[in-house]
Amino acid sequence: MSFDGLFTHAIVHELDQKLTTGRVAKVSQPYPAELIITIRAHRHNYPLLISANPTYPRIQITAIPYKNPAIPTNFTMTMRKYLEGAIVNKIEQIDNDRIIKITFDTRDELGDSQQLVLVSEIMARHSNISLVNLKTGKIIDTIKHVGSDQNRVRLLLPGATFVMPPKQDKVNPYLPNQVYSDLVRQTNDEVELSHQLQQQYQGFGKDSARELAAELLQSDNLPATYQQFLNHFENPEPVIITLPNGKTQFAVFPPLNITEGKVQHFDSLSALLDAYYANKAEQDRSKELAGQVLKVLKNELKKDRRKVKKLQQQLQDATTADQYRICGEILTTYLSKLTPGMKEIELPNFYDANKPLKIKLAPELSPSRNAQKYFTKYNKLKTSVEYVKEQLKLTNDEIRYFESIENQIKLAAPADIQEIKLELQEQGYIKKKKSGKKQRKVKVSAPEEFHTNDGTTVLVGKNNLQNDRLSFKIANKNEIWLHVKDIPGSHVVIRSTNPSEDTILEAAQLAAYFSKGRDSDNVPVDYLPVKRLHKPNGAKPGFVIFTGQKTLYVTPKKLSN
Repeated sequence: MSFDGLFTHAIVHELDQKLTTGRVAKVSQPYPAELIITIRAHRHNYPLLISANPTYPRIQITAIPYKNPAIPTNFTMTMRKYLEGAIVNKIEQIDNDRIIKITFDTRDELGDSQQLVLVSEIMARHSNISLVNLKTGKIIDTIKHVGSDQNRVRLLLPGATFVMPPKQDKVNPYLPNQVYSDLVRQTNDEVELSHQLQQQYQGFGKDSARELAAELLQSDNLPATYQQFLNHFENPEPVIITLPNGKTQFAVFPPLNITEGKVQHFDSLSALLDAYYANKAEQDRSKELAGQVLKVLKNELKKDRRKVKKLQQQLQDATTADQYRICGEILTTYLSKLTPGMKEIELPNFYDANKPLKIKLAPELSPSRNAQKYFTKYNKLKTSVEYVKEQLKLTNDEIRYFESIENQIKLAAPADIQEIKLELQEQGYIKKKKSGKKQRKVKVSAPEEFHTNDGTTVLVGKNNLQNDRLSFKIANKNEIWLHVKDIPGSHVVIRSTNPSEDTILEAAQLAAYFSKGRDSDNVPVDYLPVKRLHKPNGAKPGFVIFTGQKTLYVTPKKLSN
């Protein structure tokens, strides 16, 4: 079942029961298109997630932890100003559409009571969250600003009059009607009936329409069956169904039209959504947060790779330096044969008597200046070789550094992305935002923890800041450190001074999994005691050198947390 109008009806019913009369304790915006309002109700704190993410828009109570950015957005500050301390008056759905209104009772700057409405529109890429003054009908702010160049009918900007989305010309299934009876009389084909139900009723997704069609075609009492179907959304039995092909789907109640697959039950729709979206939303959030970081990495890699080509060309040119010296020496020897204005001259080559040497000349220069020009070129190329080699090494090191960050982003959680961004800011690749307020210092999160079959703890750094902290602050000197050989990957530490061979093998498989070689079958992994690690002065985050390592060849595999 998709997050259609019927599912919206069910989740609104759940939220209204839990949150109405509650007070807003905190407002956060951990991700660009998602708002979390913590509501204190019935002696519990409920983090209400309202998402306008184009891929996974929804509204629910969430138990998944989140991490706020160092600097709150303007939208966050506006929501805090108007909503913190407000009382939730009611939560309602507009008809059977995916539009939810949360009405708050609060007070303005003068202490007068006022009502504000938070409107959540769950409409794929058109999803939005708007805070509206109920009395004036004016928008206070929206999480996505929509100007006249994007939508001529609806302006979603601060100060504009809020206008609801155009109403669908369909029947609200919760109002008295006989549409379902008419449709059943017209066809007994389940596919056709489900299509017609979607066309006639408001808020019916494909799965909901198919389920109702199946129930109606098996029914001897159409009104009772129809009403029973709607009652499911007032008294849900939330489930996630894992189909034989591995795909999963969620539903408000166990569907009749699915006879195969594993069914997992949940206590609430919010718990269901947390379980269903846990991985999908995390990956999408990471990708969304990583947008700026990936753009910076792409530009820096492009510049560095262009620089490498230029430096390699300079080295190639330097191999011909002796030829310039020879030309200068021959010109100096036969200087009397040169006359002003010559463009080229052929002279005997005393380094190779069998081959006269043609030498190009600058006609505007004197004979001695032409000879000196070749010596100058020779000296410049010879002295530049060491510098070019040093620059080539530094540039290749930087490329490897950026490639390691690209690899980290692929498996990063949103919190890891924020730390990667912080790292790039500290390295000067991303400019820090200027703010009048003192910026909150970001605390580096703990490495991810895993356990081998014998219960030994293995820690994995998910970004370079975590890698450095793990290798030089957390790990003891006699514990075992692992890293894939010669390719980007995470620092991995076995929290044991004498681990078994099986434990080392499992940790090596984990190190291979958190590396650029995770899709390979045979990955070399170095391991050694932590005390043999060394970080050179001025080295970039995550860079270490070591000696005395042993190497295992493993197939990447993730352990259990």
